[in-house]
Amino acid sequence: GAGPGRSARFSAPWRPTGAERPRRCWPCGGGCSVGHCHPLVVQAAHEQNQVLNTNSRYLHDNIVDYAQRLSETLPEKLCVFYFLNSGSEANDLALRLARQYTGHWDVVVLDHAYHGHLSSLIDISPYKFRGLDGQKEWVHVAPLPDTYRGPYREDHPNPAVAYASEVKRVVSSVQEKGRKIAAFFAESLPSVGGQIIPPAGYFPEVAEHVRRAGGVFVADEIQVGFGRVGKHFWAFQLQGEDFVPDIVTMGKSIGNGHPVACVATTQAVARAFEATGVEYFNTFGGSPVSCAVGLAVLDVLEKEQLQAHAACVGSFLMELLGQQKAKHPIIGDIRGVGLFVGVDLIKDKATRTPATEEADYLVSRLKENYILLSTDGPGRNVLKFKPPMCFSLDNAQHVVAKLDAILTDMEEKMRSCETLRLQPEAALLSPPLEKMKHPTQIHY
Repeated sequence: GAGPGRSARFSAPWRPTGAERPRRCWPCGGGCSVGHCHPLVVQAAHEQNQVLNTNSRYLHDNIVDYAQRLSETLPEKLCVFYFLNSGSEANDLALRLARQYTGHWDVVVLDHAYHGHLSSLIDISPYKFRGLDGQKEWVHVAPLPDTYRGPYREDHPNPAVAYASEVKRVVSSVQEKGRKIAAFFAESLPSVGGQIIPPAGYFPEVAEHVRRAGGVFVADEIQVGFGRVGKHFWAFQLQGEDFVPDIVTMGKSIGNGHPVACVATTQAVARAFEATGVEYFNTFGGSPVSCAVGLAVLDVLEKEQLQAHAACVGSFLMELLGQQKAKHPIIGDIRGVGLFVGVDLIKDKATRTPATEEADYLVSRLKENYILLSTDGPGRNVLKFKPPMCFSLDNAQHVVAKLDAILTDMEEKMRSCETLRLQPEAALLSPPLEKMKHPTQIHY
């Protein structure tokens, strides 16, 4: 965790070395939170596989121990745990829990949200349903709380209340139609929507409107939980110490790539679900092996102090990216917390038009340098930084240096194109330029 001029305030996280070191840098690998093939996680799975692996109908010490360890990271109210195979399964169960507890059916979601690939979740994911079967009558979409591109921006006096009022408006509209809200679903930090950081205080305001309408608040922590934000173990905690969701879903990072997920909820919600008399179990979710892996991941997070590491390296990465923003006009906004960072690329500062083609080209060039990034956001123009939490200060410097070099090269090519445009028409027709594409068609 130490770098030039920085002291090592915690033990250095594990990183593969020698023959173990992968050829590529993976700055967007959300699944392997503590690093690919971490030896302690691999060992835990291997040892339990040699002893016993069975479905969750048969209670095993590992599942009890794992639930206990998870409960220590969450508010006391969230004390009942269901284990599953994937984040999609977790959100599907959360939807069932909400509907059973409230007796209502309708769901409010944020625009551009993504909550999973099951049919039930495509229905509540604008990111997906707009390209498929469209919006169901029981799904209601509220504006994404984006203070860079949304209706209430960084200059608004209170964007949290303004965006929450939009949810209130949606809820009121639903009630006027005689329908009832079961749940409000939100990623604690919307990722597919463009690496969005909701304004502090937004969730508590929304929860008040939703609960008053008889619904529950579901916090989707699948991509952003487990210490990634640095300041807290859970991203919803960024919204205030007193804010507690009714249901929290988790996946991806909790198994470091192993298929395990979880839903945490309250006693009241769980009792209503159990009252149906229909048993819930999962063939592989909550198996002894999955829970051994989950426990090992928690051990690694604690021993290697990865939450503090995410805060330190994330802050350093934001500093470096801030320097690039001052240097390259294409960078319109840098937003993030811990190791969850977005770089919003624009064509024009006044209009903030998404630089979609440029972002696609940049990602392709980075891939040639063995750096894998992807783009998100409605305009597919936001570079998404969500690396394994062992991502180091050196890694951050390396990635940003490559980013700088490619952006500089892009700008030089653009200046060359501008020079060609300003030359006399005859010069443009003379060899060897006569075979060049029009400047707007030139591929970098």
